Amino acid sequence: MRRRRFLAAGIGMAAAVAGCGTERFPAGAGDARGAYEIVAGGERWERVTRAFAGAAGEAGFAGRGPVRITVTGLPALAAAELNHGESLMDTATPLARLAGEVVVVVVPATSRFRSFDEFGAHLLARPGETPLAGGPQGEPDHLLFGLIAKGLGADTRQVDYTGYRSSAEAATALRAGRAAAAAGALADWRGPIRRGAVRVLAVSCARRFPGVDAPSLLESGIRVDFANWCAAVGPGAMPEDRRASAVRMCEEVTGSPSWQRACEAGGWVRIPLAGDDFRAWLDSEVRRTKAVLRDLGLVETSGGTTCWGSCGNGH
Repeated sequence: MRRRRFLAAGIGMAAAVAGCGTERFPAGAGDARGAYEIVAGGERWERVTRAFAGAAGEAGFAGRGPVRITVTGLPALAAAELNHGESLMDTATPLARLAGEVVVVVVPATSRFRSFDEFGAHLLARPGETPLAGGPQGEPDHLLFGLIAKGLGADTRQVDYTGYRSSAEAATALRAGRAAAAAGALADWRGPIRRGAVRVLAVSCARRFPGVDAPSLLESGIRVDFANWCAAVGPGAMPEDRRASAVRMCEEVTGSPSWQRACEAGGWVRIPLAGDDFRAWLDSEVRRTKAVLRDLGLVETSGGTTCWGSCGNGH
């Protein structure tokens, strides 16, 4: 497997500390119960950040205050590991997990793989002869295929994966026969799914997803519960009183009808987890991400993987 350095998503880590190069979204105005300036840790987080800031404003939390909260997530965490940078646990104060994108494994409508079991059997027997596609190397789609390969017992370093900048490019690779299967956010693949251009073999979360006629990975025998998640973090060394207030704000906002409506409109799954529980989960997610990147041959690191996953079901 070819190795290279990965720089594209690293902005999320720096933004968590300094807010440099971030898009700012005031959380509201009027009588404030707490002043929070909510910023996106990179372009990829702007939509969810705007939605979170809007829900915070409706809940009565005013913007442009002394406390800055950054929305970042799994791709930035992986980028830090790929670039041997400091992890999110070192550079920021974890506050709360917010939402996630369910990832689907798809094949062309004409694929010989009629089920995930058939696909999995081929990947197990011939990992180097099962070309896979998705988003950029080292990002969530690639991580998911690494977890699937490991769950099957396949030689993970032999996985043949090509990363593309968009789901449209990955779909082109499927149509052209350059990939046998692809992974990506369900929202990005809904069009090809509706048109019958691709079939969904499995969804990444713990249970079947409403409206998708496909089993979960867990149902298919792969102990993976996964989402491309995003979270709210504060600056490093955040005073405990401010951290506690910010955690309470996140809990209230993520439990609000406004946030539920925003997630439904955005195609995100609500996976709220806050405070110490989120900190413990994030520590495990950092270790799991390091392990799968190592298994894929992208980094050299130590430590074991954890089977429980990113969707947060039951955690």
